[in-house]
Amino acid sequence: MAEEEAAAAGPDALGVGEVQELVRRKDELEAQIKACYAVLEGQKGVGMSEPLVDAEGYPRADVDVYQVRAARHNIICLQNDHKALMLQVEKALHQLHAREKEKQAKDEAEAQAEAMNQNPTLPQPFARVNAVTPGSPASISGLQVDDEIIEFGSVDTHNFQTLQNIATVVQHSEGKPLSVTVIRGGKKLHLGLTPKHWAGKGLLGCNILPLQR
Repeated sequence: MAEEEAAAAGPDALGVGEVQELVRRKDELEAQIKACYAVLEGQKGVGMSEPLVDAEGYPRADVDVYQVRAARHNIICLQNDHKALMLQVEKALHQLHAREKEKQAKDEAEAQAEAMNQNPTLPQPFARVNAVTPGSPASISGLQVDDEIIEFGSVDTHNFQTLQNIATVVQHSEGKPLSVTVIRGGKKLHLGLTPKHWAGKGLLGCNILPLQR
């Protein structure tokens, strides 16, 4: 999987495993540099710059000149290698971070697109139910308080003007099932409502308020 991601990111991009290998090599170089400095410390602490000849110009007898020179040379070479490797590590980590951000942005975009597909834009409601009497035709149909109406028989968002539109549909549909579509909890629901006389007032048994648009 890491190889596929690296290939997708480009021929110069490194995968997580390769970055871990670079870090392992960096740790190895640092250990070798530390070991070389330990050699210098063991040679009277001569360090990288103290002279290896005495006042008369002869090689110092109190240190192993060959060993010190070899350690100094190795330190310089190892430090150059370490510097180059650190540039590689920095570049690789930057690429990994950039790829992770790109992947995160892609995942978020896909999740958002999926959410939009699952929850398509709902029509604008034109009225809201603010009262439903128990046992009424509206209650029996499943209509609830705060349902927002987007279709009531032939009345919809596009042709609704006043509540008289709904009243007219109700009067002409007594005893006949009406298709009512509402928005409830962010979801669209289809209900079947049959206007008819019942024990209460009117043919529905609910109160509907127009919504300002």
